[in-house]
Amino acid sequence: MLNSDQRTQFERDGYLVIPGFKSADALAALRQRAAEIVDAFDPSESRSIFTTQNQLTATDAYFLRSDNTIRCFFEEEAFDTDGKLKQDKSLSINKIGHALHDLDPVFEQFSRDPKLAAVARDLGLRDAKVWQSMYIFKQPGIGGEVRWHQDATFFETTPVSVTTFWFALEDATIDNGCLWVEPGGHRGPMRERFVRNGDDIKMEKLDSTPWPDDSVAVPLEAKAGSLVCFHGLLPHYSAPNRSPVSRHAYTLHATDGTTSYSPQNWIQRDASFPVRGFE
Repeated sequence: MLNSDQRTQFERDGYLVIPGFKSADALAALRQRAAEIVDAFDPSESRSIFTTQNQLTATDAYFLRSDNTIRCFFEEEAFDTDGKLKQDKSLSINKIGHALHDLDPVFEQFSRDPKLAAVARDLGLRDAKVWQSMYIFKQPGIGGEVRWHQDATFFETTPVSVTTFWFALEDATIDNGCLWVEPGGHRGPMRERFVRNGDDIKMEKLDSTPWPDDSVAVPLEAKAGSLVCFHGLLPHYSAPNRSPVSRHAYTLHATDGTTSYSPQNWIQRDASFPVRGFE
């Protein structure tokens, strides 16, 4: 699936952008299904907010129980000082997570794709295991910042194997909060580890290497339908969306089943709900 130049770029830079990977019809189907899930969501169930600014205080039971189900999370700026939504519910949701790829037929069809399986193999995942899926809205005006981080923090394996597959469902631009990365940063150390023991969680500091700054950050603008792949150790972030245009995206996190998956990772599976690949 990938040519030698694409493989070389991924090894050198830690990321790869593949334009036109998904059709307009596939994108429309996913967006429609996400809208239906949000429409059916009752805000009284939870007002859980997703933020990366203080991961520990923002992680509640509603979040932890979303590991192997489907739940909606609000934007950090969705509520006013009285605790009421500032705008329509459909414009207030940050994301849906975290088992869409296994529990929803539309998302499963999108996620389990022979082309995607081939890309995963070409990127070194000999036995891909998909642990997490997220539909990210990046709402106009209130889309929250996602701070610098590495996805290996949340999916530790020995050796490191987690790979991210990020689909642009709408054009992602600098104006509406596209991804930013540090080219080659995947050759650096893993800085943090998100550890779960039951309902006890903590962020362990592993390395004091500072996060990149704007002098080395590169924006990954991507047209709708593009697939962005990046290494689990690649530092990346996305800025707030203050534009009037949303930036919908869908992301999958997969590890190599031939590696050792940490029993302290926040998402676990057993025989009753086995982790599966892209096939």
